[in-house]
Formats: sequence, C-alpha cells, structure tokens
Amino acid sequence: MRSSNPVFSRRGFSRDNGTAGFNAAPQAGGPAVGTAQGNPYAQGAPANPYATNPYATNPYAPQDTQYGAPQAPVRGNVMTMDDVVARTGITLGLVVAGATVAWVMNVGLGLAIGAALVAMVLGLVQSFKQKPVPALILAYAAFEGIFLGALSNYVNTYVADGAPMQAVLGTMAVFVTMLFLYKTRIIRVTQRFTRYLMIAAISFIVLTSVNLLFMVFGGGDGLGFRSGWMGVIFGVVGVLLGAFFLAMDFKQVEDGVAYGAPREESWMAAFGLTLTLVWIYLEMLRLVSILSGDD
Repeated sequence: MRSSNPVFSRRGFSRDNGTAGFNAAPQAGGPAVGTAQGNPYAQGAPANPYATNPYATNPYAPQDTQYGAPQAPVRGNVMTMDDVVARTGITLGLVVAGATVAWVMNVGLGLAIGAALVAMVLGLVQSFKQKPVPALILAYAAFEGIFLGALSNYVNTYVADGAPMQAVLGTMAVFVTMLFLYKTRIIRVTQRFTRYLMIAAISFIVLTSVNLLFMVFGGGDGLGFRSGWMGVIFGVVGVLLGAFFLAMDFKQVEDGVAYGAPREESWMAAFGLTLTLVWIYLEMLRLVSILSGDD
C-alpha cells in the first residue's frame, strides 16, 4: 500500500501487490511475503515463502508457527516498535516543551507566524531528503511547538478560555480511538481507502486556500469556512481527515517494522506521526473555539 503521507510516500514504507516497499524478508514471526527484488536492505529472501529455508541446513530449523513458513533470519539494526515509540516521544516532547516556553513567555502572534514558517521549511526539507536527519526533525518540532504554544495562548486569552486543553484532550481521544479501530481491523488501509482519502484531502486543502485568499483580498471571513455552522462542518471534516491519516501512519509503521526497515527510519515514522497530530490539534482547536460560542 503506497502511503499518501508526504513523509512516508518517499520512503520504502509501502506494500504493493503483497510486496513490501523495502522488499526485505520479514522479521522472525512476521507475515510471509514474496520475492525480494532490488532491495539494498534485503538479505536474499526465498522466492517461495513456503519453500525450504535456504539459510538453514538443519532439517529441524525453526519454523514460523503462525504461517508454516521457515523463519527468515533476524537482521540487526532494523526498526522496531520500541524505536518508533521512543522517537515519537522525543519529538512530541519537544513540541510540548516549545509550546510551554511560548505560552509562559507570552510570545506574540508575529513571532509565532515566523516560527510556523521556519517549521514548514524544515518539514519540507526533511520530507524531500532520502534519509532522515534527526537534527532537522527535532528543530521542526521545537519551532512547531513555539507556534502552537503562542497560538494556543492567544486563543485561550482572546477567543475561548480553556479551548487549548479541550483541543489537547480531543486530539488524544482521536489518537486512541483510531489506534483501537486500526488494531482491531475495523478500519483497513486499502488502495481504495488511500485513493478516496487523497481526493478528500486535496479538496479540503483547495477549499481552505480559496477561503484564505478571499479573507486576504476580500476581508471578513472569506467564504465562511472558518466560522458559524460552515466552520463547524469544515472543522469536523478536518479532524476526520487527520484521523484517517493517522490510520495510514499506523499502517506504514507496521509495514516498516514487519519488513525490516532500517532503524533510522523510526525518525521518519515519528516525524510523520507528529505532522498528523499537529494537524488534528489545529483543527480541533478551531472547532472547539467555534463551538464555544465566543468566536
């Protein structure tokens, strides 16, 4: 499954026609896959996952009890779920730290917009790099945190008291809900799911951009997508899109772990998850502000 997340789509996190993007033999106990072709990380996976294990001359070599296929040898220096959790914790922790500093120091919106632009540039640079650069990812998290902290402080002071905390709780609820729905396979990330999500996301971004242009050149609230009942509908759609992108992020992390992505890719996984959670928080903050009745 090819990812629509701009971070993951340039990586090896994909599984097309049953073959992982890294095309590596799965880790021991992982799902069996087909032939490995052209993969710099592969160790020469067997053409038939149920054929005799070419790595073991011992007829009593360990077998995969779940799929009945010989276990592939476990490779070192590969991404694990612990790696992803640790890197994501570090990245999100830096976002929270930056937001706290901006809130306490009462950073103005002018500096906040500047921090947002820097974060956007850093994010784009990392997204188009072939390998993750932890320094870029952490710098992005710090500047994004400053922007979120200053914006949240402004909203809490002048728009809706308590809205940031409600937005944080809402974002956490969305994350936990989507993780449950994905793990229980109630939501399955398929090619059709990806195609429809991309169409919806592009439409959402286009409408948001058009509304912003009307606001800049026409004044007022533009087309009304950011206030009133239209704003509520737009906010709900934005949160749902972010939630569905979370499911795709979970899929890419799962594939990366199962198919032996290099350990450094855990930084890209953390980066992608952070991008999506920031999206959800911003949409949730706007939605809560509108529903508070103080907008």
